[in-house]
Amino acid sequence: MATPSDPGQDARRMRTVIWVVTLATLGLVFDGYDLVVYGAVVSTFLRDPSQIGAVSPAMAGVLGSYALVGVMVGALTAGTVGDILGRRKVILTSYAWFSIGMALSAMATDTTTFGWLRFFTGMGVGSLVATTAALVAEYAPKGKKNMINAITNGGIPLGSLLSALLAILLMDKIGWRGMFWIGALPLVTLLPLAYFKMPESVAWLAARGRLEEARALSERTGMPMPELAVASSGQHEPSGHDKTGFAGLFTAHYLFPTLILGLMSATGLVLVYSLNTWLPELMLRAGFNAKGSLSFLLVLNGGSLFGALLASRFADRFGPKPVVASTFAIGAIALILLTLGLPLAALLCIVAIVGLGTSGTQTLIYGFVANYYRTNVRAAGVAWCAGFGRLGGIGGPMLGSLLISAGIALDSIFYVLACIGVFGIALTLLVPMARSAANR
Repeated sequence: MATPSDPGQDARRMRTVIWVVTLATLGLVFDGYDLVVYGAVVSTFLRDPSQIGAVSPAMAGVLGSYALVGVMVGALTAGTVGDILGRRKVILTSYAWFSIGMALSAMATDTTTFGWLRFFTGMGVGSLVATTAALVAEYAPKGKKNMINAITNGGIPLGSLLSALLAILLMDKIGWRGMFWIGALPLVTLLPLAYFKMPESVAWLAARGRLEEARALSERTGMPMPELAVASSGQHEPSGHDKTGFAGLFTAHYLFPTLILGLMSATGLVLVYSLNTWLPELMLRAGFNAKGSLSFLLVLNGGSLFGALLASRFADRFGPKPVVASTFAIGAIALILLTLGLPLAALLCIVAIVGLGTSGTQTLIYGFVANYYRTNVRAAGVAWCAGFGRLGGIGGPMLGSLLISAGIALDSIFYVLACIGVFGIALTLLVPMARSAANR
């Protein structure tokens, strides 16, 4: 039964949503920056052994994958603890963790140390992605969940875009170490602000049975109490629905979609990280200069940011499944168009569309997953998507290094990536709609 709107509560809720979305987005900006800045500096490592030692294309691919192995470990760990300890604690710990990792990476002098520190940094990045999406889904207004998730997760390609832009503007002045020091700034900026302004999730507190804390936070933030918490405590969902975290995620109710969503994420992340790691180097080999090749990385992530925001409006209207399938298709077609030898202006436009079909698609996938699961398995669901999906992220840089080391032609590399996009379409069409539609 609908209740009259309380203007005071609505104002408090609006302020809370703005703070949550702003802080979450800023966190993911640094998340995206920290992962993609490696792609902006890898050409320096390949050509200057005085930095961290001699780096071959094969070693560069492995070093690029270390951070993504860390992301996988961090995301899966966050999925285990995020539904038990809460969203806020994991988010604050993640900010500190990856900031320290970036600061230490900036001081590395050999490939072994650099690789381990990239792994360490990736753990903090992975735990942040998994937990942020869950928190934002629980604060986003109904009917705008995909849009809010796209805005927040748009921080990842925005951070990637900034890494390319700052590399163009500052690399000659501050070097690759200065680029990594920028990634450590949240330790003294974002973390203190989030400590005071990032609330816990009302829905999570209620799902954990901490109803008094949930009511107090509901009053302070303007967020309504979940309906199941307000209803009689004797009501329960069917067997298996009370399980929390990964235990609930792999019940019969969610097993098949969980496997498919994980594979979808892995497929998307193969495209994201193969391009973000190797596109500047591929463009160098195609004849563009260093700053020109970095501009392609800038355009790629700009396209993913604005494309995902536009596509999210359709996802809220028509549901995320057909929109994700469509963006995978757009990305595959655009990758094929890159082989046609078009003029530079057309090439840049197509690269922007590739951004929508790769990083932009991954943004939509995170929103899809965050709204697919119920509260007490949501963080685990997003963690599975971000964690298992990182197998694709780990494989992306290694796939690029394998294709380049084997001397595969540039056009053929783009054809391979387009085929991966087609596989993503097939996986998306297999996701059952009934469960996700119930949570929209």
